[in-house]
Amino acid sequence: MFWRLIPVLAAALIIGGGAYIVVRAHRFGFVQALAQRHKLLSWLLALVPIGLVGLIGLAFNVTTMAVVFLHLLLAWLFCDGVWLIVKPHLKKPARHYWAGAAALAITVLYLGAGWFFAHHVYETDRTFTTDKDLGGESIRIAALADAHLGITLDGEGFAALLERVQETEPDAVVIVGDFVDDDTDRADMLRACEALGELDTTYGVYFVYGNHDDGYFDYRNFSSAELRQALADNGVTVLEDEAALLGDSFTIVGRKDRSRFDREDAADLTAALDPSRYIVMLDHQPNDYAAEAAGADLVICGHTHGGHIFPAGQIGLALHINDSIYGVQRRGDTDFLVTSGVSGWAIPFKTGCISEFVVIDIE
Repeated sequence: MFWRLIPVLAAALIIGGGAYIVVRAHRFGFVQALAQRHKLLSWLLALVPIGLVGLIGLAFNVTTMAVVFLHLLLAWLFCDGVWLIVKPHLKKPARHYWAGAAALAITVLYLGAGWFFAHHVYETDRTFTTDKDLGGESIRIAALADAHLGITLDGEGFAALLERVQETEPDAVVIVGDFVDDDTDRADMLRACEALGELDTTYGVYFVYGNHDDGYFDYRNFSSAELRQALADNGVTVLEDEAALLGDSFTIVGRKDRSRFDREDAADLTAALDPSRYIVMLDHQPNDYAAEAAGADLVICGHTHGGHIFPAGQIGLALHINDSIYGVQRRGDTDFLVTSGVSGWAIPFKTGCISEFVVIDIE
């Protein structure tokens, strides 16, 4: 019954929220002045904020349009609420509709910052130490997650990012899922795979699948098999409940995504491994911490985009959808790292976190 109400509630929000924005926009002084001469034109002018939101939907997608609409509506409600509190304490009546102007400014500035953080990828450095005898070895791993090619990074953009990754001189590069998206173009996928093949590392490039890599819908212009082949052609090792040895002291384990019902338990994957080696586990979604702690020294995850649009990540954490949304935790003998990723799904804004790739030193 609840799920049937969702479309009704969504429609009510769109109609009611849209009407609220239009009515409030009609209160601007220049709109009121126009209404004295051309009432119809004044209402058409009041429709401009909604029209701009619609154009955003045409330029990007419906999800982005919904995010912009909700931010504008919430900002307007907030500013009108503050104005109701402040207005009685003013010595003189306000000549301008400052609450509406503030709502527009807050929305533009807030989402503008979100656009910046989605499109500018930072380097985050992390160091982990271990009591295991590594025979004097250390390793540097560069981790990238959630490229979602086509949202903020196309193939050439991803290739340019990998040039920065190469400058950190990693011993290995790991792609922790959601490399492509449901809308990724084949040319971008091929260029990004080619760029992975151009990396110069000691131990190579390793890849685990995320929930979007196989695609939810059958309208991409390439298949999952073509993605797998492109990765293989460029020397990328795909790990699906498999392990690989890195030097004399390190083991890397790649899990199938949680969306795969045939994936093995983490404990079963680590049971056959040499416990004296430092074990790095790659798992796209950070919501199996209890199992992943079985034998792994470091678990690297993505998926959450660091929260992406605030407060979505915090809501997911409260509902126990994920065990973490960003950063480093230590549970028992296992370190857990969740990266916000180099991009995100569908929405070209990040208001919950920065975009990043992570350079990990294990000593």
